[in-house]
Amino acid sequence: MFLQLSLRLRVFLFFVLVAFGGIAAICAGLYVGYLRALSGDLLSAFVQAGIIAAFGILGLAVGIWLLFDENVAKPIERLSARLRVGAHAGVFGGVDIGDARYLGDLAPAADALSRQLAESTLDSAGEIARKTARLQQEMERLTALLSDIPVAMVLINARHQIVLYDAQSAAVLGQIHTPRLNASIFDYFERTAIETAWAKLIKTGQEVAFNADGAEGEQDFELRMTPLDNGSGYMLIIDEAHATIEPEAARPLIYDFDLLEQADGTCADDTRLSDLTFVVFDSETTGLLPHKDEIVQLGALRVVRGKIVQGEALDMLVNPSMPIPPGSTKVHGITDAMVADAAPVDSAVRAFHKFSRDAVIVAHNAPFDMAFMHRHGNRLGLGWDHPVLDTVLVSAVLFGASENHTLDALCDRLGVEIPEAERHSALGDACATARVLCRMLPMLEARGLVTFGDLLNEMRKHGRLLKDLN
Repeated sequence: MFLQLSLRLRVFLFFVLVAFGGIAAICAGLYVGYLRALSGDLLSAFVQAGIIAAFGILGLAVGIWLLFDENVAKPIERLSARLRVGAHAGVFGGVDIGDARYLGDLAPAADALSRQLAESTLDSAGEIARKTARLQQEMERLTALLSDIPVAMVLINARHQIVLYDAQSAAVLGQIHTPRLNASIFDYFERTAIETAWAKLIKTGQEVAFNADGAEGEQDFELRMTPLDNGSGYMLIIDEAHATIEPEAARPLIYDFDLLEQADGTCADDTRLSDLTFVVFDSETTGLLPHKDEIVQLGALRVVRGKIVQGEALDMLVNPSMPIPPGSTKVHGITDAMVADAAPVDSAVRAFHKFSRDAVIVAHNAPFDMAFMHRHGNRLGLGWDHPVLDTVLVSAVLFGASENHTLDALCDRLGVEIPEAERHSALGDACATARVLCRMLPMLEARGLVTFGDLLNEMRKHGRLLKDLN
């Protein structure tokens, strides 16, 4: 019968319970005081009556709060989170009617709205997919055409950051380090030579031919710099001698033309979440003690302007120079034989440091993984001054501290599937974390958490979660 009552009547009954409970507590106090007064000690009687009434009312308030929190506040929090997941992350899993059974008709109404929105979204997605199919075909043709041209080209914005690179340029840049969208071109070529050519280009408006060493002095490159429209940047053409690649090494065209209009850099705290570059990583280790265990695998990938950049990834087995315990091998499947000829820890840490340059580092339970990086960074002279984002805390901000914040729970909540073969591999878990991050970013902005600083302020409120995990 109670389950069929309207929401307004249930709220009214809460207040009735408070009123009658308070009256009962006062009456109980007065009765005990009356019994004490019969003995002639009126002062003690009044004090005792007040104490009993006060503790009775306090107990009643705590009990009512617990009931309200469990049956109203938490279900509302879960319901709002589920609706935000559907509205901003595009994941429609319906509403748990049983969990919100005390919210009257609110849960069924929200469920109906969620399902209707899901159907409308699917219809719209189908229409968009049909209309963009031809554009995708044209893009594939353009990519194939550019891959056949024996010239490596890179588009650079006025801040000297990579906006586009093709198959040939990916091969050339890869001789120095992993190609990265939105990375500084100075990570690949000598800064002085590039800046000198850029100054000449601005002055003359004409193509500039010049030579430049690789950023780490590996080899000399013959380059040509051609201006883009309206001083928005330049095209860097690399001599074809450096652009020869095997056909199977061809990669899709990687670009984001919005980077041409990117504003001058500001500190990360003031930057919009949607404008940030993230490097999402995970590590597999010999154990759970960062001060004595070692890394056996590193996986990382990049997220630029809210999207995972295909092909920009780091996937390394690492030789820990120590035996891998059988218990750890059961978790990640990595054996001593698999890492016998792998890169040493120092090389892996240096490679990841380069890969994550000028980006926000993201991990699930970041303090654990970053503890290994800081330990080796101190020894190798590498500064880890990157901003760090922890998806455990982001989950707490969006879904409430009382929810489960494991990576599996978060993937289930946001509709992210992790193939069993990739679970507990460094790159597989990093990919799952990156997909989760991409779905949470629009949800955060919808909550009014627009900049990185806004999010950090909210995350600090849930720092206790990480202490409990570690």
